[in-house]
Amino acid sequence: MLPDAVLFDMDGTLVDTEGLWWDATASIARSLGVTVGQDDVLGRSVEDTAAMLTAADEVDGVAQRLTDAFADHIRRGVSIIPGALGLLAELSAEGIPTALVSASPRSIVDLVLPNLNHRFDEVVAAEDTVRGKPYPDPYLEAARRLDVDPERCVAIEDSPTGIAAARAAGCRVVAVTEAGLPDLRAMSLS
Repeated sequence: MLPDAVLFDMDGTLVDTEGLWWDATASIARSLGVTVGQDDVLGRSVEDTAAMLTAADEVDGVAQRLTDAFADHIRRGVSIIPGALGLLAELSAEGIPTALVSASPRSIVDLVLPNLNHRFDEVVAAEDTVRGKPYPDPYLEAARRLDVDPERCVAIEDSPTGIAAARAAGCRVVAVTEAGLPDLRAMSLS
C-alpha cells in the first residue's frame, strides 16, 4: 500500500549540502571563538545554530551571517544524493503528492530547488513553523497543507533530528543511507 504523500527533508537527503552547512558554520564559529561539533548543528535551524554560537542579543546577526555563508557555498554548486531524482520522478509518475520539509530558511531552499527539477506540491521552510526540527511541527504543517493524515505519509530523512521530528509527527520514516535514496517500493505503508 503506497503512502498518501512523501515528505522529504532537503539537506543531506536530496542534496549533499550538509558538508557545505558544516563548513559555513565552522567558519562563523571560529570567527566568534566558539567550538562546535558537526552533531551539534546538522539538522538544526539557522536560528538554533546561531543561539549555540552567541549571546541572545546577537542571534539575529549571527543567523544572517550563517545564512549568507551557507548561500555562498550553495551558489558554487550542490550534488544530488544518488536515487533522489529517480524517486522524485517515480512519485510524479504515480501521482503521489510530495512536500519538501526543510530546517533551512526559504532563501536557501529557493537556491536549491532548481537543482532538483521537481515541482513539490508544498514546501515548508524554517520560517513556516514556530518550532523546527526535532519538534514535529514542520512535518505536521506539511501534512496539513497536503490535507493528508501524517500516519499515511512517508518521511525521508537523514539526521537524528529530522528522524525524531518525523516520528513525533506520526510519519513512517525511511532513513537515507550512504547508498542514497530508496525507490518507490520502499515507500509501502504495509
